[in-house]
Amino acid sequence: MEKIRQLTHTLQQFSLPLILGVLAGLILANLDEHLYHQIVDYPLLGDSATLFGHKITFHFIINDIFMLFFFGIAAKEITESALPGGALNPIKKAINPLLGTLGGVLGPIIVFFILAGLLYTDSMSAFADALGKSFVPGGSYADSDPAAIFRGWGVPTATDIALAWLVARMVFGNGHPAVNFLLLLAVADDAIGLGIIAVFYPNPSHPVEPIWLLLVAAGMVAAFLLRKQGVKSWVAYIFIGGTLSWVGLLMASLHPALALVPIVPFLPGPRHDTGLFEEPGPKDLNKDGIPDADNVPHEHHGHSPLEQFEHQLKLFVDMGLFFFAFANAGVSFGTINGVTWIILASLVIGKTLGVTTLSLLGEKAGFPLPTGMSKRHLFTAGIIAGLGLTVALFVSGEAYSAAGPFQGPAKMGAVFSAGAALLAFAVGKALKVKGDRGH
Repeated sequence: MEKIRQLTHTLQQFSLPLILGVLAGLILANLDEHLYHQIVDYPLLGDSATLFGHKITFHFIINDIFMLFFFGIAAKEITESALPGGALNPIKKAINPLLGTLGGVLGPIIVFFILAGLLYTDSMSAFADALGKSFVPGGSYADSDPAAIFRGWGVPTATDIALAWLVARMVFGNGHPAVNFLLLLAVADDAIGLGIIAVFYPNPSHPVEPIWLLLVAAGMVAAFLLRKQGVKSWVAYIFIGGTLSWVGLLMASLHPALALVPIVPFLPGPRHDTGLFEEPGPKDLNKDGIPDADNVPHEHHGHSPLEQFEHQLKLFVDMGLFFFAFANAGVSFGTINGVTWIILASLVIGKTLGVTTLSLLGEKAGFPLPTGMSKRHLFTAGIIAGLGLTVALFVSGEAYSAAGPFQGPAKMGAVFSAGAALLAFAVGKALKVKGDRGH
């Protein structure tokens, strides 16, 4: 059992299920693309079986049901960061990271539009037309219209929380302030990413029906009442409030994977939170150097419903990311085109410049970087923020039609953004940031 436990911890610690899923999807799609799509899009209960009008395929189960829990855990991190002692509480100490977050969203969008304009428009009027159309929620355009490409501006806006945290710890060292800076940035820009998905990428084949959002509101009311009644089981909040919210979003033709985002904040949290992902100290490790489940900090074994929600689902979600990556990263290398490089450049260049620029402006405005974090650390953190993988893959599937010529290239750009890790290691080594806390 101990060996299985250590193996499981290693798989989670290094995000190996996600990475292996990407590789499996890429390999199968390039060996036999037809077989890959047969697996992903196969109607599991037959062609006639639907759930609220949606065929029950492997892709539907993963993207519309499983990812519910992935985004729910992201919402948990956001919620916990707002609690006393969290990274967003008091708000003053979060100003600089939040400015970096804003830069990490605006930077990629600006780079995306500049490059898309240079490659796919031939005049300022065509650029302005495509730019305006790209912000129309649910807009659908002919493949020959530059606006069809411009629709992908949301793809490079978010950072992969798990991979960014992993790479940051390896580049800066455990417990370095730059790690928490980057984690807060990743959580916050994923929150923005969730908003972008909800507002700008509804399903074009199913017009938005806002009346169904009353079910989402009903789910929130149910979660509120459960909290008022002192219910301690997270299952009740998720089963009752989450189900109402999921059905409401699905019927409203908004992405149901976001259903737990308005529900999770109602889960009672810890009374004394010391911050996100507190690093375990020597006393928290067993003889093999692995965090001891009976002794790690409260973020890993707390008894509040909010903490238990993550603790009891984290293994399921981390392992399930293999199937998410497999279902979304299976694109042929033959699909690579200009969109691939636009997405990649927007993530790596846009994130780095955006995070660095706005954080430095914040410092000049009187909102300093965290103690022990210098400009060298900030620049390196900006590169790591370019790891868009998970959420960028997800948004690619929402921004571009699977039948069109741009979804595959966009997903390939999201996959290639994993290369930001290698760049961060090289830059971090050159700038000697590991373990250094000086200015």
